[in-house]
Amino acid sequence: MNENNKIIELEDIVKNYQIGTVIVRALRSVSLIINKNEYVAIMGPSGSGKSTLMNLIGCLDTPTSGKYFLNGVDVSKMEDDRLAEIRNKEIGFVFQTFNLLPRYTALENVTLPLIYAGVPKIEREQLAIETLTQVGLADRMHHKPNELSGGQRQRVAIARALVNKPSLILADEPTGNLDSKTSVDIMNLLDNIHKKGNTIVLVTHEEDIAKHAARIVRLLDGQIFSDMQNEKYTGV
Repeated sequence: MNENNKIIELEDIVKNYQIGTVIVRALRSVSLIINKNEYVAIMGPSGSGKSTLMNLIGCLDTPTSGKYFLNGVDVSKMEDDRLAEIRNKEIGFVFQTFNLLPRYTALENVTLPLIYAGVPKIEREQLAIETLTQVGLADRMHHKPNELSGGQRQRVAIARALVNKPSLILADEPTGNLDSKTSVDIMNLLDNIHKKGNTIVLVTHEEDIAKHAARIVRLLDGQIFSDMQNEKYTGV
């Protein structure tokens, strides 16, 4: 395997939480490699460890033990400030609840990662306009979240995730708050984003959402239960 092709490499990741006097073993020696341009779904029932794994992959948390290399850089022992820099540069997040700022327009919401990255104002507005156009919202960029439908809000969130040109798109239950028709539209958009060369890790408990991915990793009791190519995958 080409070492330069790995974007995510987890080695014997353990994550324990202490709740009172009880130690909860959320992840038990998880090892996983995801290559650039892959489309991977992480599945598992409630309590399987998938949310914990997503938080670790997204640099929102660090492991109790084990190593996590993101683009060849060991991020498993980084301090919070450095992790925040890595998150903003390397990872685009798409959440079930959209996480948009209500007083900001779609355009202003999408420029936020660029502000943190220190991109000049004219350039960041241009990038945000291009990205909103890419997700089909050129005519809604001056609307605030409460003036948009659920599907349009998720498109804004996807544009915000893409605008920094991150190494990885991390989508956590991206259709969880959407009706079935809108869910199809959003998954088609993610499919197209993957076809343009983006790496996507999708966390879901829904089989019909996971089937969009080329590879499905299933967790059970904090361990990888199966890791298989999706035989029904029809994408690139």
